[in-house]
Amino acid sequence: MRKSFIQLHIAVLLAGITGILGRLITLNEALLVGYRLLIASVTMWILFSLTKSLQSISAKDKIKILGIGFLAALHWISFFGAIKYSNVSVALVCFSAVGFFTAVLEPLLVGRKFVWIEVFFGLLVMAGIYIIFHFDPSLKTGIAFGIISAFLGALFPIFNSQLMQRMNAPTLMTWELSGGFLAVMLVLPAYLYFYPAAYYLPTTSDWGWLLVLSWLCSVWAFQLSANALKKISAFTVNLSYNLEPVYGIILAFLIFQENKLLGTEFYIGLALIIFAVIAQTWRVYKQHKPSSGN
Repeated sequence: MRKSFIQLHIAVLLAGITGILGRLITLNEALLVGYRLLIASVTMWILFSLTKSLQSISAKDKIKILGIGFLAALHWISFFGAIKYSNVSVALVCFSAVGFFTAVLEPLLVGRKFVWIEVFFGLLVMAGIYIIFHFDPSLKTGIAFGIISAFLGALFPIFNSQLMQRMNAPTLMTWELSGGFLAVMLVLPAYLYFYPAAYYLPTTSDWGWLLVLSWLCSVWAFQLSANALKKISAFTVNLSYNLEPVYGIILAFLIFQENKLLGTEFYIGLALIIFAVIAQTWRVYKQHKPSSGN
């Protein structure tokens, strides 16, 4: 059990590092995502084929997964766009809005009842983001990208949860990342027209960080989470991922000294968001504690 918890929190930490790598890699955000998905999907096809982890799935499911991969690719492009046009801390704060969008979209898409306390906590997060935006309009473009990222980030896990009932995680992730890469190739010409890139090929340092992003923060993090799920409940895993923005913001403060670039309003908005996340986490934990045993 201890090994599973260690694996889980390494995976969460790697997810938090993703934002740091988004700033270290100097490529345009769409090109960054394209290279990342190419490396990660090819690696997964080779790795999971050798380990015989890939299942045979119907053409209908392949089309669905490729469509979800399209949403995932747009999510990652907008997430890294938020970093490029603001900074890591602001992008991660905006990503916290995924809880609000999930609370609204999941009932609409899967037919479950609205949980109004979740909507309320989500609105607190949105209020925190508004405080940051209202008092610092220079972050406007980055925050817009971040909100779009959170909206898309709420969508594709909802669709994934339905497909996971029919196939294993390696199959879903491999096809999904492949669909994401194809999506990036389709939208790249139009995207680069509106958001031109200074250059198109990664530098030497970019290649190094791309490999870290693809192999450690994508392939290895996925394997760690999958291994943790063998011993730890899905509820505990999902709850632990609430730490992702916290890890990322702390690292951004330590590595890039972003705390010196952010005003008082950022911390007011961040405090409101952290309160909402902690309150929601505690509420869900209390509900599941008797049955989870973790």
